Amino acid sequence: MCGRRVAHENPGKARGNPDQVRDAIVRLIAALGLDLRDEPELAATPARVAEFYAEVFAGLSQPTPELATFPAPEGERDLVVVRGLPFHSMCVHHFAPFFGRATIAYLPDRALVGISGPARLLEHHARRPQLQERLGAAIADELERQVAPRGVAVVIRARHLCMEMRGIRTRGVVETRTLRGALADPAWRSALDRA
Repeated sequence: MCGRRVAHENPGKARGNPDQVRDAIVRLIAALGLDLRDEPELAATPARVAEFYAEVFAGLSQPTPELATFPAPEGERDLVVVRGLPFHSMCVHHFAPFFGRATIAYLPDRALVGISGPARLLEHHARRPQLQERLGAAIADELERQVAPRGVAVVIRARHLCMEMRGIRTRGVVETRTLRGALADPAWRSALDRA
């Protein structure tokens, strides 16, 4: 596996239909009591929203990124941490944005991942209707599948507009932690907290 790229397709995932999305937005606008003919600023909105959703949900139709891997040098298998990775996604419950930063760490066994690999996985999995908890698990799953590290940790801190704009209407940061293998050990957990 070292020194090559691995790709995993998304079987059974069809590319969205922009025309159907545009038509659905026309119906949504009408259902909200607005008239495209009476409000000129809305005229191009259905097409813009269809383009927006095609980009925001690109992870539904694109293959999982291929990670460049390299042999881990003998005796050099220390923790690798990539922190402060910005992301944005759409909540699967309300199609409202959530966004924040992620820290992705792994304990290599035989392979190292190219430095941009964790960011690529985050970007790919965030570009679909998502749960924050599922986002961390998907990244950890893919790192385990592609490089078989001794441990993986994905820490995500995010603001959710579904909480800020509706319901309780308050701001807060949600933190999720996906810990696998050796990094699920309490000693490593406290080390990650201090890192």
